[in-house]
Amino acid sequence: MTDTLLIAAYALVAGGVVGAAGAAVLRLLRGRSILTHIVVLLAVTVLAVVAGVATVARAMFLSGHDMRVVLLTVCAAALVSLAVGVIFGRRLAAAAVWAQQARDRERRLEAGRRELVAWVSHDLRTPLAGMRAMAEALEDGIVADPATVAEYHRRLRVETDRMTRLVDDLFELSRINAGALRLVPTTVPLREVVSDAIAGVAPLAAGKRVTLVAAETGWPTVRGGERELARVVTNLLVNSVRYTPADGTVHIDAGRGRDGVWLAVSDTCGGIPDGDLDRVFDIAFRGERARTPDEQPGGGGGLGLAIVRGLVEAHGGRVGVRNTGGGCRFEVRLPAG
Repeated sequence: MTDTLLIAAYALVAGGVVGAAGAAVLRLLRGRSILTHIVVLLAVTVLAVVAGVATVARAMFLSGHDMRVVLLTVCAAALVSLAVGVIFGRRLAAAAVWAQQARDRERRLEAGRRELVAWVSHDLRTPLAGMRAMAEALEDGIVADPATVAEYHRRLRVETDRMTRLVDDLFELSRINAGALRLVPTTVPLREVVSDAIAGVAPLAAGKRVTLVAAETGWPTVRGGERELARVVTNLLVNSVRYTPADGTVHIDAGRGRDGVWLAVSDTCGGIPDGDLDRVFDIAFRGERARTPDEQPGGGGGLGLAIVRGLVEAHGGRVGVRNTGGGCRFEVRLPAG
């Protein structure tokens, strides 16, 4: 019993010295990654075991051969333990990074939802107040001039269309954020999608005296949801037309690269401030424009580009924007079918 207690004491002292040194090292590495902490912790544990075994073996007056056998066995086990610990530590560190990214994304989404509610409340309250005032004026007979009555009716229709588009955008965005978007992939000729989108945006462009130009050749086909891809192209065209001054040009072309299909919409809007380039696809972001929607057809709630990003990412692609000479270029990249 006395020998057993003595051996335990030797092992505890040797392991305690290594453990104290390890604690000091961990204290110095407080700001390092979780993988570093796990590796140091495993190394301290293994060294404590090695130190305890070596101390006990020496106290037992083992022969040189037996001492080497014991130390080699312990070191081999220590190397295996360290290797397994490093692998586990990397996975744990990756999981921690993923969890932090998920928390950051959730915070961004929550902030975006709060901002969206505030902006949508503003965009709905303003036209509703005007519509109510015009409806009451018509109902009470305050306006009787035919021209004024016709103008009131026109304004009511315009505001109703605007709110309908806003509600449609909210519904689409809610489907994307809730993961309820279900694509029906088909082989989609981009030329036909772009032609239909240009035809739909043509009245808006004509009203602003903006020229729409599409490339003549080089149009590939892509595998994806036809309705969703049409929404992407339409939203990009509407956005470029709205921010392009009169007598400007919006150009759209596409092609196939080594990593898939690309589609680009370029305009002469004058460029986007560098600080806003990373935010143009955020929900309800409108840059320096006033929050009140303009009266032109196509005025939206600042959700068009957010919907574009959501739909493109649902296809496994990505979308970006960069400034060019006198304007900016929105580029969508989709994986090969």
